[in-house]
Amino acid sequence: MEPMTVGQIAAAVDGVWLNPSENAPAVSAVCTDSRKLTPGCLFLPWVGERFDGHDFIDGALASGAAGCLCARVPETLREDKFYIQVPDTRLALKALASAYRDRFSIPVIQVTGSVGKTTTKEMIAAVLGAKLQVWKTPENYNNDVGTPLTLLGLTAEHQAAVIETGMNHFGEIEYLTEMVKPDIAVISNIGDAHIEYLGSREGILKAKCEIFTHLKPDGLAVLNGDDALLDTVAEPFCTIRCGKSEHCQARIAEITDYGVEGIRCTIVTEKDRYLLDVPAPGEHMAYAAAIAVSVGEALGLSREEIVRGAASYVPSGSRMRVLRLQSRRMLLDDCYNASPQSVAAALEILARTECDKRVAVLGDMGELGDIKNRAHYNMGALAAMLGIDLVFAIGSGNLAGKIADGVALSGGSVQYFPTKEEALPELRRQLVPGTVMLVKASHAMKFGWLVERLQETQTGE
Repeated sequence: MEPMTVGQIAAAVDGVWLNPSENAPAVSAVCTDSRKLTPGCLFLPWVGERFDGHDFIDGALASGAAGCLCARVPETLREDKFYIQVPDTRLALKALASAYRDRFSIPVIQVTGSVGKTTTKEMIAAVLGAKLQVWKTPENYNNDVGTPLTLLGLTAEHQAAVIETGMNHFGEIEYLTEMVKPDIAVISNIGDAHIEYLGSREGILKAKCEIFTHLKPDGLAVLNGDDALLDTVAEPFCTIRCGKSEHCQARIAEITDYGVEGIRCTIVTEKDRYLLDVPAPGEHMAYAAAIAVSVGEALGLSREEIVRGAASYVPSGSRMRVLRLQSRRMLLDDCYNASPQSVAAALEILARTECDKRVAVLGDMGELGDIKNRAHYNMGALAAMLGIDLVFAIGSGNLAGKIADGVALSGGSVQYFPTKEEALPELRRQLVPGTVMLVKASHAMKFGWLVERLQETQTGE
């Protein structure tokens, strides 16, 4: 973050500086967690359902924060700290990030979608990084706290920014887009994630299209051209569609699948033809690559830079992370999150992987509403139909049972366990030499714990 004076901060958030002083220091960081303070930062107390950050203002200031925003003013004000009163700290963070973003005239790319947001964000950042100094959303900072903090991380050295935004209710993408103000808006696809709150895929489409509400008038929309719902979008912007369909301006012409080693794909645009080597498994990676090519072309990158950038892609977190263990054992760590579309893609990767034995460890998918039982049954049925040798269905509720039913009634082999802890001994027993084991579930299931435990007992060669 570039320095902001207290006066600039107060003006940005339309707040009242309660104890103005000529000696107040400029601020170069904003923190919302009193346990993770940067010395000299601005502390912004976040108010959640079960906590109120205002209770930690005194402690944050004592730990080194230079001052704070506050909707509830502390009884005693320290003379060596500054206090800015605002009606709502959440809205103040948004206003501050919006004003700070306006300082930068660099291209900003905003990414959303039901599946593959982070993968697409990382691919775009990798491609642009071959030429530009790129700032991107760290980890999963894609909500009403993470997005403004990401924007506040911009500095003078950055030449482009790739901002990921997520949502599960109407109005959230618009809220985030108002501060991001993108030059390029990207939608990776429309799936079933969050259908519990949005009612239907059409509702999900409507919510995702909020990304266009603050797209600049001369902005660019980059969409998945093989998504039937996205094909209905007719926004008044220049639009590039990416996919295998003939009408796509960035067309995926060929894909060679090298299993867990990655893919090679050819992307054809009106300007050029790109042969890309993407070091991540799954044919779905070609869509992220096509989108990144479109963004790269729009920002003036050369063919060589785009090809080099795609080859430098690295998966983020537990998103189809390939972990090689002893004796040809392998873990496919894809347990960051799960939806029907992403589970199907992961199972297909597992099915195509050359090995002696294929095992899928599957858990609950969240926020699916009325389709949850059918979606989990279908997950198990697909695993059986793809010839997966053994499926572990793990979860204490009804959903893991639906997975198990889908496997068993489709002729597959399945073991059910209510908890990760109960499943672990049998998972270790089944991870014999030559086995590839996929671990996949929604983030709330915390299947990363299983990956860590399985790695502990199978040290890599």
